[in-house]
Amino acid sequence: MDKLPDLQDLQVFCTVVRHRSFARTALELDASTSWVSKRIGLLERSLGTRLLHRTTRQMTLTEDGEAVHLWAQRVLGDIGEMQGAVSSVRTEPRGTLRISSSFRLGRALIAPTVAELVRKHPLLDVSLVVLDRPVDLIAESLDLDVRIGAVPEPHLIAHSLGTSQRVLCASPAYLAARGIPDTPDDLRHHSCLVFRERDQPFGIWRLQRGGDMRNVRVSGALASNSNDIIWQWALAGHGIMRASAWDCEASLASGELVRVLPDWEWPADIWAATTSRLSQSAKVRLCVQALRDRLGRLPFMARAPV
Repeated sequence: MDKLPDLQDLQVFCTVVRHRSFARTALELDASTSWVSKRIGLLERSLGTRLLHRTTRQMTLTEDGEAVHLWAQRVLGDIGEMQGAVSSVRTEPRGTLRISSSFRLGRALIAPTVAELVRKHPLLDVSLVVLDRPVDLIAESLDLDVRIGAVPEPHLIAHSLGTSQRVLCASPAYLAARGIPDTPDDLRHHSCLVFRERDQPFGIWRLQRGGDMRNVRVSGALASNSNDIIWQWALAGHGIMRASAWDCEASLASGELVRVLPDWEWPADIWAATTSRLSQSAKVRLCVQALRDRLGRLPFMARAPV
């Protein structure tokens, strides 16, 4: 090895690995594909090895490329931690914060919070990714995942944002046509709108009334991995859905939806998960506190302890 690899080249390489494309990397970095190719070539020459296999159809890492990618993430992460430690003593956070969340949580709660955050802190950028599936913070280059439910990954740090409940509800038209369930077991005879949630087994609704806990197997003609679609079906009278209390408060108040089995609920606490490396960075701590403050003002949401 003639010289140490350039940090910018390592950043470009990690971005290429994430996108598996020079063109998409160039688009993200606001550069040309030839510039991206040049930076990868310089990195390969500085390390004395080939990092990527490229064909017309795909791009894969060589064995050395896999090793370099792991080390590059570690090196860049350590630098980010150093910058975070330094910036934590500043009053003004800076840099890009990459956040993921589910669609409804992202649209209703996260998006307005981070928009206000960047307005107050012009040196801070936020990239919000919304998707209704589990995420891998490290593999997907994310800083913070805001989720409903527990954080089982042992390598992540969980910050409590607020406590709420999942409740059952349906439209008045559906209940008029099909009747009102009296017990959780009655749900087996109803059309239940099943959402493929991140942290819940499919087709099993967990419910609790005091110390009485039930796992109820439910089914129906309609199921989706999109919570927005589940909502559309529920409002149109196609069945019973399970939703977070903070999310359906307005529809319950307006009469569009009616609580079903109102004594039965299930915890729907909201957490922000991050890596231990980033848990104390200024921008993460600022965002976590902003989310706590916003969630704590919502109906059906108890403020999380700091």
